[in-house]
Parts: sequence; structure tokens; C-alpha cells
Amino acid sequence: MPTVRTDTGPMYYTVSGHNSGRPPLLLVHGAGGSRLDWPAGLRRLPGAQVWTLDLPGHGRSSGPGRITIPDYARDVGAFLRAVNLPPLIVVGHSMGGAIAQQLALDAPDHVAGLVLIATGSKLPVEPTLPQRALDEPSATIDWLIAQAWHHDVPGSQLALAHKRLSQTSPTVLRGDFLACATFDVRHRLAEIATPTLVIGAAEDRMVRLEFSATLAETIPRARLIVIEGAGHMVPLEQPARVTRAIAEWLGEQQW
Repeated sequence: MPTVRTDTGPMYYTVSGHNSGRPPLLLVHGAGGSRLDWPAGLRRLPGAQVWTLDLPGHGRSSGPGRITIPDYARDVGAFLRAVNLPPLIVVGHSMGGAIAQQLALDAPDHVAGLVLIATGSKLPVEPTLPQRALDEPSATIDWLIAQAWHHDVPGSQLALAHKRLSQTSPTVLRGDFLACATFDVRHRLAEIATPTLVIGAAEDRMVRLEFSATLAETIPRARLIVIEGAGHMVPLEQPARVTRAIAEWLGEQQW
């Protein structure tokens, strides 16, 4: 799949499906992640055109990462202009959900809808985490895996998650956590005018379910779905349930 050069730097992306008469989907991953943090069934959702990307410094996208959510939102906007996409549904997990909210607020012409997964209008970040990511990368990744995944997840899946997270530069990971720590759009949520699906995980220890509930209560056209028996990495822990929830919500909207 190609890399596109944007106003803010090169970005690697994939695309599947064809224009179905509804807005395409754009999947935006979380801190330290990549396009592979999305389940294959969602990346290839039937009846939809689905775009995924690696944020700068992540996966196959070169260049430095960012240290603020608005900078990442500008990157996503630059990507959308570079590939000439119409207004679309931005699906964001964790930090990606913060980016999606920022994009909807700062560049609403790009956004037809939002799906916000395991995220909030402010993100809780343990204060020492950004520096630990730089000073103690291996121990920090061990801690993140333990916090982010549900206790029922098989060890083989945890090992793969550890391998993928270890491929992200400690500098990029530190920047991601700095970006999350300074993100706060609580006072602006009522400005989001697009249909919004909020998916929260009942046993999320990194971004607790109450953060999802606040999004659903404050965004005017939002709905909350709670996935039981799942942690912060709910898209990969419960891929069928997450994909089905998104597909059903898409089908109910009048785009």
C-alpha cells in the first residue's frame, strides 16, 4: 500500500472497499500504535470504504511523532486533503479518539461522523509515564501491556502486542503520552454536531468507562455502547462485537 506526501510529512495508509453511498471510514490508532491495532474485520468492513493510516513516527510512517493532539489532528487533516477524501466518519481509539474530537472541532468540514472508542474529552495519564517511556522503555511497555489488556486475553496475543509496541521509538511514545496528558476539550464537546457513537469498555483501567459516559452525555447526537468483559484494547479484545456495533450504527444513520 502507498505512502502519500502531505503538507506535514509522509503518511502510510491502506484502503479497502468501494464507495457505497455512505461516507468512508478513517481508522485512527492510539498512542504508540499503528494501523494493525484495528481488527481485520473492521479494516475490511463489508459495504464500506475503510481507510487506515499510521500516524507520523508510527508503523510505516516516517518522520517524528508529535507532542500535542492538535498537531496530530493537523496531520490527519493534511492526509485527507492529500488523498482528496470527502467528509468521512473518523473512528478513533484512545489517543486516536482524542484526535478525532479535535479534528471535528477544528476542521468540521472533514467530519461526517465520529466513533469514539475507549477515549475521553480529557485523558488520564499517570504523571511519570512520559518520562518513564523514555528512561525505562522495556519496563514501561510491560506496565502498559498489563494495564491496557483484559486479564482473560491469551498470552500469545499479549506477546504480539508487546512486540508491536516495542517497535515504536521511545521518543515517539513519550510524545504521545505528553499529547494525551495535555488534551482537554471538555468545555467544547457541545460544539460537536455530527452523529457520534461512543464505545466504552466496562473493565478499562486506562480510560475508565465514566469517560465514555461523559462523552455520550455531553455530545448532542451521541450514543453509548458498553462492551462487557473488555479492557482498554477493546477493538482487538472483542473485535466482532466492536465491528458489529459500528456496522449497526452506520446502518441506522441517514447520511
